[in-house]
Order: sequence, then C-alpha cells, then structure tokens
Amino acid sequence: MFDVIIAGCGPTGAMLAAELRLHDVRVLVLEKETEPASFVRIVGLHIRSLELMAMRGLLERILERGRRRPAGAYFAGIDKPAPAGLDSAYAYLLGIPQPVIVHLLEEHAIELGAQVRRGCAVTAVQQDDGGVTVELADGEQLRTRYLVGCDGARSTVRKLLGVGFPGEPSRNDTLMGEVEVGVPPEEIAARMTGIRDTYKRWWLRPFGERIYSVVVPAAGVSDRAQPPTLEEFRQQLRAIAGTDFGVHSPRWLSRFGDATRLAERYRVGRVLLAGDAAHIHPPIGGQGLNLGVQDAFNLGWKLAAQVRGWAPDTLLDTYQAERRPVAEDVLDNTRAQTELLSSKPGPQAVRRLLTELMDLDEVNHYLIEKITAIGVRYDFGAGPELLGRRLPDIDVKQGHLYGLLHRGRGLLLDRTERLTVGGWSDRVDHLADPTAALDVPCVLLRPDGHVAWIGDDQQDLDDHLSRWFGTPN
Repeated sequence: MFDVIIAGCGPTGAMLAAELRLHDVRVLVLEKETEPASFVRIVGLHIRSLELMAMRGLLERILERGRRRPAGAYFAGIDKPAPAGLDSAYAYLLGIPQPVIVHLLEEHAIELGAQVRRGCAVTAVQQDDGGVTVELADGEQLRTRYLVGCDGARSTVRKLLGVGFPGEPSRNDTLMGEVEVGVPPEEIAARMTGIRDTYKRWWLRPFGERIYSVVVPAAGVSDRAQPPTLEEFRQQLRAIAGTDFGVHSPRWLSRFGDATRLAERYRVGRVLLAGDAAHIHPPIGGQGLNLGVQDAFNLGWKLAAQVRGWAPDTLLDTYQAERRPVAEDVLDNTRAQTELLSSKPGPQAVRRLLTELMDLDEVNHYLIEKITAIGVRYDFGAGPELLGRRLPDIDVKQGHLYGLLHRGRGLLLDRTERLTVGGWSDRVDHLADPTAALDVPCVLLRPDGHVAWIGDDQQDLDDHLSRWFGTPN
C-alpha cells in the first residue's frame, strides 16, 4: 500500500512527488504516456517558481538548461520593462524547454525515492475510510491512502470524482510551432512591420539558425487532441502577411485554445486535484506551469503532514482555501489579457490606455507581481502586511535564507535569540540570527516559504506552531 499515488508526471506531479519524498512519504507516480513528450515547447519559469526552486536546491541545475531573459512585457505582451526594485534575487524569466524541466523535476523526485511508472492509465477510483483503490487500464488494482490527480486539463481523476469544471469553452484557437524559413531575416522583418500593431496573436521570432518560433491565429476552433498541419500554418501566414515565408521542416506544431475553467472543488475525501486538472486558462503571460508547480509546493508538506500523522485537523483543507483563490485570480487576469489581444477598436483603445498607465511604476509593479505570483498573500487573519506573504531570499549568517529550506521543513528566524521551537523541532528548524535582514523581531516560515507568524512572544509563537505544525512531541 502506498501513502500517495499521483496520476500524471508533468511538472506538477513530479514536483509534488519530490515534496512528499522530503518527508519519507511512499509515493508512486503513474503516467499514462509511455514516453516523454517529444515536442520542444519553450516555457518560462517566473520569479516565484525560481524562488521555489532555490528553496529546494534545484535552481543551479535548472539554470544550466535554460536561458535568462529580462523580466517585463508579461501582461498581454505590452512592451514595458520590469519596474525597478522588484523584491527578489531572481527577478528574471527563465526560458526552458518543457521536456527538460519535466525531466529535471522527475529526476529530482526519483533521486529522493519516488517511484514512476509509465504506460499506466487510471480508469477507475474508489475510496473508503481507509484509503483509495486505483484501477489501471490493464485491470491492475493499487491501494493508497491518498490520490492526487495531476493529469491535466482532461483529467480522468477529476471526471471520475464527478467534480464540476465550469467556465468558458474555447472561443479562439492559436497555432504555435517551430519551423525553418526559406527567406532572409530582412524580408521577415520588413513584412512584420505594422502587422503586430493589428494582430497581437501573431509573431515570427528567430530561435536559432533559420529556425523561427511562429504563432498565428487558427482559422477556427478545432479538436486540440489533433496536431495541426504545416499547411494550416502556411494558410494562416498567407492570410495575414501575404506570404508563408517558405516555412518548412517543422520541429513541432501544436494548437491551443482560450478555454477558461476552474474545478468546483480541489478535494473530495482522500482524492485531491492540482495543476491543470484543477484549472485551465489561456497561456497568455505564461502562468500555467508556474501555477501548477506552486500548487504542488502548497500541497506537498500539508499532505505529508497528514500521512505522517501530525497535521492539525484543518491543515489539508487550507490547500483549497489558499490555492483556489489564486487560480481564480489567474483566470481573471488571463481573461483580461485575452480581451486586450483583440483587434477590435474597443479593446485596442483599452490596450492603449493601459500601455500609458504602465508607465507609472505602481501600475507596472502591481501587474508584474500578479503575473509572477510574488504578490500572492494568503489569508492568515489579521496582522502585519508581511503575514501570509512569501519572504524573499534575504541574507542570514549562514548565507542566504533559501539555503536553509532545502529539507522542506518549517523555519523560525529568531532575531531576539531567546525563542525556541521546543517540541516541534522534528518539523521546524530554528535559526537565532540578530543580523538577519528583517525589520521585524522574528518570523515563522512554513515549508513553502510563506510567513505564518510575526512577533517576539513565546506563548504566541507556540499557539501558531500548533496551528500549522500540530501537537508538539
């Protein structure tokens, strides 16, 4: 019997498996595909995801395989640089091929002891008071204490649970791919002049020697399970630019829509949902993969606490309470961005106005914090502005704060040098450091780096340790 079975070995599933293994949870990841995806779509890791990778000691490994790009031009592609003073040591975008990030996260989970089985499709789920029975396509039955569906937008687990997935169906399809071109770069640049002023869902960008990334509106809404053809790309390029630029030899081609949906519930008993199984939205702003990975960081330590037997009664319920509102906000900002990409006069007028407003640092700062998730604040009740927010990677006497969070435990950062974590020391580390770059006496950090308590009183600290980390030993 496993402690947790995860359906789906994408970025969310692999990250969740690793987080659980930090706490010795017996994890099995089931992936229906027999081989990793072959197409090399480039995805972007935003600031908050880079911070999380740094918290687990993964960032250097990932940086070796990606390309840093300046932060900015995230919101609806409006070309504004990032404002000065972003409160992060990782204020950039990391472009990385999706198969590479999936491989690195899966490799990390396996190194920590997770099992991964490919070619295993979940077909039935039945839960009872003692656990969950998972049936596979070949008839094999597995038993687990908890099941997490990280199996994408068409999630089998979500459908088997009967969880509603309300929202809007796709209204517009977009084609995306990487192709070789048959004309000189100068001709492409000349043709593009003026087109992007009207067609915001269109570009041809160099990606290597005669290799271009191409994005064009599709002719209509299609079955996204079927990959588009090169001829579809040619037709749409000719319709907009008057030429197909001699595109040929595609590396990969795909289509995506702008469907926007949010699961009604993230948990039904012993079964939970994360990543695209819980929410889908247009890829504008590049938030999808990041949102799923951040789901995994929020859920991992809480589910591990439940398995290990020290979780407070309501801890697992805080996963939905905290992460579903974040997803709602992402869905809303992608709806807004989608409207701003329209070529109609009204949306274009709003786009021009917003472009002017983003010259104000306050507006630009607000929008970039929203897209990169460094502005997320969980509702932990009344308290200072820092309460519920993530703490940046500040300087401490051992070097940097995030280096102390590699084990996925809580952390008391104590500038008074007189507090203690007492009977919670098996779950929470303690650093007495009067030189820490903080303007408050002490903070208690959860394993996901969010501030759970601020103060200097031992009894008040003990109350909050109990709230988040259960009964002391």
